[in-house]
Amino acid sequence: MTPPQQTVVGSRPLHVLTITPFYPKLGNEGGGRFVAEPLAELAKMGVRSTVFAVEPLYRPPRKASPSAPEATWYRYPAFPGNTGLASAGTGLYLRLGGPVGALHRGSPIDVIHAHGSLPCGSAALRLSRQFRIPYVVTVHGLDAFSTRQVRGRPGAWCERVSRQVYISAKRVIGVSRRVCEEVRKGAGTDCALSVVYNGVDPSLFTPADDPAEPVLLTVGNLISTKGHALILQAMVALQREFPGIRWEVIGDGPELSSIRKLAEKLEVLARIRFRGRTGRAEVAETCQQCTVFVLPSSYEGLGCVYLEAMAAGKVAIGCRGQGIEEVIRHGENGWLVPPESVEDLTKALRVLLSDDSRRRQIGAAARETVMQSLTLQHQAERLVTIYREILG
Repeated sequence: MTPPQQTVVGSRPLHVLTITPFYPKLGNEGGGRFVAEPLAELAKMGVRSTVFAVEPLYRPPRKASPSAPEATWYRYPAFPGNTGLASAGTGLYLRLGGPVGALHRGSPIDVIHAHGSLPCGSAALRLSRQFRIPYVVTVHGLDAFSTRQVRGRPGAWCERVSRQVYISAKRVIGVSRRVCEEVRKGAGTDCALSVVYNGVDPSLFTPADDPAEPVLLTVGNLISTKGHALILQAMVALQREFPGIRWEVIGDGPELSSIRKLAEKLEVLARIRFRGRTGRAEVAETCQQCTVFVLPSSYEGLGCVYLEAMAAGKVAIGCRGQGIEEVIRHGENGWLVPPESVEDLTKALRVLLSDDSRRRQIGAAARETVMQSLTLQHQAERLVTIYREILG
């Protein structure tokens, strides 16, 4: 990759204010890594980043992660639960108005970069109007208008607010074309859209030899759309053919108890290690020690974890119709299966676990795909290009 160009406004570095609800905390080091990890690369390109990480007052506070770049945490008033999501941007705007004004007077802000339309994009829209600073908003998931997350009239309100955020933004950034399609469906042609895929640190996620016995790895929140139950059923079908098969599960969530109970019922619990949330180094090490990464998620904007596994030279199994389909070329640099299909997932695992040569070939191609276009530097370069474009 070519050395990054320095980014300046006049004679000073470009100053970006990032407002995000996603940022690493103690006990959840991986949360918001897609926001935190590109900041070092942006700094190399001459971008000064100020991060305001935010959380509502009704949630218990957590300590910031010392491993993440420095951020100032702000707690803002909001009604508890999803029904208060549409109005949360107002509370966040009121909380941030003073700090943003003080920051802007001391060191002019060139761009506000909000993560998610609600509440950060909604607050950014108001801050942009008050201080005359352009803003961009990144959409990380397929629920671009929060109508899946929030139902009924509150969901319709979320949709209206989000649409205004997208139309008013100088740029809406989707983490995949699939995400951009969802934004376009609801916001029409009046919003400016760009794709910026998340990046990976290839010096942290590095290849290693496969273990002697087959090890599956899944990283992600334990929620129904991630497909953990499908993996359990596939293991049942495969355990006679691969008697040493094991499954490493990193993550936590509301489905943990039900997944454990199902594993016990299916008599495969002894083959599974539930590791909870772990630090970034442990995730990278576990990637190295697995045979195949598998996450049959049926609702995924992109999925950083697929890219991390690919950087580690492992075959990543994802689902068709999701954002990762834009990165994985089936059978070449990864594997794709239909959502909700135990039969197809079982077949995929059987093929990959049985053919060491093919698996290694696909894993090497996966690593090369990341090195060519999906590193943190690539992500930062695309962001800088957008910042420059909106500033003219």
